[in-house]
Formats: sequence, structure tokens, C-alpha cells
Amino acid sequence: MPREKTYTTGSVMSKDGTSIGYRQMGGGPGVILVHGAFCSSQVFMKLGAALSDTFTVYIPDRRGRGLSGPFGDDYGIRKEVEDLDAILKQTDAHNVFGMSAGALIALEAALCLPAIHKAALYEPPFHPDNPIPAIPSYMPRLDREIAEGKVVQAMVTFIKNFGRRFEKKVLLLSILPRPLLALFLSFYFRYEAKRVKGDDVPFQALLPIWHDDYRLTVEAQGALERFRAVRAEVLLLGGTKCSASMKRALDELSKILPNAKRVEFAHISHEGPIDRSKPEPVAEALRQFFL
Repeated sequence: MPREKTYTTGSVMSKDGTSIGYRQMGGGPGVILVHGAFCSSQVFMKLGAALSDTFTVYIPDRRGRGLSGPFGDDYGIRKEVEDLDAILKQTDAHNVFGMSAGALIALEAALCLPAIHKAALYEPPFHPDNPIPAIPSYMPRLDREIAEGKVVQAMVTFIKNFGRRFEKKVLLLSILPRPLLALFLSFYFRYEAKRVKGDDVPFQALLPIWHDDYRLTVEAQGALERFRAVRAEVLLLGGTKCSASMKRALDELSKILPNAKRVEFAHISHEGPIDRSKPEPVAEALRQFFL
């Protein structure tokens, strides 16, 4: 069944002239939800709805997808912070939640933007113990397959090389032989295309921008000590099923950030806040934090 549209849309012009669109729902103090890589605003509809009885919820499409403009020249975390700054100014919001790569953006913004009073971070992908390569070995093949329009093959390459970092169901897919995995994905993409409605972004449209999302994560790595200067209240969130490196990152941040609290959700993975997982416990933690 088509998803009922329970939100309005708006947009703001970022510093470099790029239009950043967002979904809006609810009423009350503003809360901005910043999604991660391989995502768009549609993944936070349940989370947004759960918060909308108390807050005005703004869910932007980050650059390169959905309601927003392209990445543009010199893309990096600075551009993402400028985009968030523009939304903060337009909405007069002071609360930000970021998941995964979105948490990297939210934390960097909390360091730079006094308008952020409270920032909640769900499993930011810092890697304090094992630095990640600037260009993974599989990336040239992935880029070539995308350039040739071989989206299914590119997705196979991605899952075979990166799938083991995700939750169990994706890990199991990564074990399949390439031909069998390609057949499964062909059926899945056709199935998903029939379900995409309105402002939603099909999953296969997100694959070509993985390179940019990955570059953002690489740029964010480095000494966490600089975040001692963050003056906003910070809520560090994670699930018991998250990776060891992300748990380590949350441990380090809890020691470094001067005004931080920590919450861990039992039996929840890295995908905890998004629609296809269990956003309700995350919503309740956010409600208590942002009130």
C-alpha cells in the first residue's frame, strides 16, 4: 500500500547556493534528524512520527539525493555543516540527532555552531583503533560498474566487500556466490521500485553516491580530542549489536566530551533508528533528552 503522506516539505539555500530540502511534521520545539550513508529522509518517518507529538521534526535529504541538490564542488563535511547551519537558522531549531555518518556531521556541527544546544549521536563511525583506507580496494571496480550502468553488479561488489560490516542479514547475503546474489538483487530492485512513492528515493539510486559518503567518513577520522571544545549537551547512543569499533568510539567520546550522557539499547543494531528496525526505544531516549 502507498505510504500516506504525513508531512509537508520545505527547503533552504545553503551557503554555496545548493538547495537543501526537508520533510517536516509535528509541532513544538524543533528537532533536526540527520540520516546516514545509503539513506535518505524516508528512513526516519517512524522516528519522526514518534517525536512529532512533542516536537516540530525536520528531516532533510542530505546532498545528492531526494529533495536536495547535488554534492557540488569541494564536497566534504564542511558543506554538510553549512547545510545544517542553514536549516537551523531557518527553523530556529536547537536540537539535532544524527545517525552514523549523520552523527559525524552533527558532532562537527556541534563543535562549530553555537545554535546547537543539544546533539544526540547514534553510532558515529569513528575508527580509533583501525584507520580506514582512503580508497578501499574494491572502490575502482564499484565505480566502473556504476559508470557502465551495471547497478546490480555494483551492488554485488559492495555487499561482497562491505556487507560483513552490517547486521547479520546482510552478512549472510555477502556469503552468497556472485551470480546468486545478483539474481536476488535483481528481484529486490524490481520489488522495491514498485513501492517507491512520492519523495522517496529508490535504494539503487543511493549506490552511485556511496563514494561521496565514504569520503565524508574518511575525512572525519582523526584525533577525537578536538571535541573537548564542544559545549552542547550530547547524548551518545548505540545498540548492543553494534560493531566493536563503534563501541570503542562511543567509549572514547564519552570520556572526551565535557557534557555527555550514554545510552545503550539491548538487542538493537546499527540500523536501530530507521524505519525497518526498532526506532521506538531511540525515539523515547530522544524525547527525554530534548525536552
